[in-house]
Amino acid sequence: LCSDVRQRIQQRIAQAFGISSASMYLTKPTFFSRINNTEAKTTHDEYWHPHVDKVTYGSFDYTSLLYLSDYTEDFGGGRFVFMDAGSNKTIEPRAGRVSFFTSGSENLHRVEKVHWGTRYAITISFTCNPDHGIGDPILM
Repeated sequence: LCSDVRQRIQQRIAQAFGISSASMYLTKPTFFSRINNTEAKTTHDEYWHPHVDKVTYGSFDYTSLLYLSDYTEDFGGGRFVFMDAGSNKTIEPRAGRVSFFTSGSENLHRVEKVHWGTRYAITISFTCNPDHGIGDPILM
């Protein structure tokens, strides 16, 4: 299942950006996030600060998010916000929705603080550098 989801997302990103999916490699960290209104324990838990994935993670060239819960039904707040000059662009998470973008400084973003409930998502990122590529996760 993980491999199938990764391949489908990879193909859509390649199609959208006009590149070959063969030139894209899964990279780390690929992670599951569970965000609620508890206080942050580390700076990595402070998801609401604007950031650039390429700066934060280094190997990311393309970032995707697969949402696993619904905005306003499962949680309040927690929308994904692109910090654009002039006006921000906001994505409301919906279970099954995938958003993706280039990971460079052109896509400064943050997540609004979650006020109630729990927001679930999986981050799946890709690199164009085969030296930073990893294999698909194996579930035990």
